[in-house]
Amino acid sequence: MNFDIFTAPLNTETVDRSSLENQSGKNIYETICILDQVSKNIDKYIKASLDKKLEEFHFLEKNTLEETVENKEQIELSKFYEALPKATSIAIQYLIQGKLKIN
Repeated sequence: MNFDIFTAPLNTETVDRSSLENQSGKNIYETICILDQVSKNIDKYIKASLDKKLEEFHFLEKNTLEETVENKEQIELSKFYEALPKATSIAIQYLIQGKLKIN
């Protein structure tokens, strides 16, 4: 997991529209469309990472009540992924920090 995502805000923050336009070199509509695509890719990456880790618990394969026991590691993993910032916030933060290059 890329730990750069922890610099993104967890709460909603207002971002100056003109600063986003200046960072991207595009108008605000194009910038939002690009950030949408980037956030979808980040979301897919996070979901794939979570699915891979859940396979260790065989959570996706087994659904019987007898095998569904509280697993502290699984609960901690779920809490970790729930606490991550939203993919949109991560994408905006990448653009602001200059880690996202738009042509």
